[in-house]
Amino acid sequence: MAGHRKFSELEAKMSPERLARSNSRVRELRAEMLLAELRKYSGMTQQQMAEILGISQPNVSILECQDEMQISTLSELIGSLGGHLELIAHLPKGDIRLTQFVSESPL
Repeated sequence: MAGHRKFSELEAKMSPERLARSNSRVRELRAEMLLAELRKYSGMTQQQMAEILGISQPNVSILECQDEMQISTLSELIGSLGGHLELIAHLPKGDIRLTQFVSESPL
């Protein structure tokens, strides 16, 4: 395609300052992902996730679009991606990790 270049070529031409800003922004964006983006970032399809969870692919789609869900459901979704969920309360006196919702056995 005309006018398209590999990012690595553009990256090689960036100043160190611009590259540092770009890398910083990438880290920020990765830290704020929706569930669907997190699944894609993990390299998994909805169908693969559904098979791990023992549900249908349309149900995975529904879960990814929900504004609210139970902590146990969110933990299972994260577990199906090979991760684990941690809940941290950011309070004026400091950050507190909530352990009452941590499951003893991963998916």
